[in-house]
Amino acid sequence: MKILNLYAGIGGNRKLWGDEHEITAVELNESIAKIYQDFFPNDTVIVADAHQYLLDHFKEFDFIWSSPPCPTHSSLGKMRALSDNVQTGAHLAKPKYADMTLYQEIIFLKHFFKGDWLVENVIPYYEPLIPSVKIGRHYYWSSSMWLPSFKQAPDNIEAGTRAEWEEKFGFDLSPYSGIRKDTTLRNCVNPGMGLYLLNKITGAIPPIQEGLFERNNK
Repeated sequence: MKILNLYAGIGGNRKLWGDEHEITAVELNESIAKIYQDFFPNDTVIVADAHQYLLDHFKEFDFIWSSPPCPTHSSLGKMRALSDNVQTGAHLAKPKYADMTLYQEIIFLKHFFKGDWLVENVIPYYEPLIPSVKIGRHYYWSSSMWLPSFKQAPDNIEAGTRAEWEEKFGFDLSPYSGIRKDTTLRNCVNPGMGLYLLNKITGAIPPIQEGLFERNNK
């Protein structure tokens, strides 16, 4: 299967996909793209604007995963923009328009892409403009009408040390410099979730991932 992994970061979502797929990762930050390539040497890594790359190349793939920029949608971003806390520097944050790249891509994939797809983002400070599925601390939009809502095992983005997050997600960032390692790790999609969603959407039989999910029957 040919997979396009947009806004790839260091590859949290891709971590457990294995090497049986032909994967193209697009990441704008050259330093982050280099780390991704080190972790996944068999993938094709492209340093480019993922939003434009999607528009130009979507027909070449069977499955597309997109994780557009999330800061302008997050509750934390809103809180910082409204804060006057000088000690934390939050008073320097300015309100910004929500980046509509997110919804542009959902609409585009839904109407123009014939394969399977998924778009991931943070839980926003507003009601999503397009209905989505909530899993853990993320919202997901997808081509699959069978993607269920789940309670995920607690995943507190503010808790834990860098070493704990490296162990949890299986990424050792100690050889690298020039990046915000804590933020990079905590922004990763849980690798187990990445595998589960790929299998769920594409129809593969998901492996047993004990303790990762609990069905939300509420």
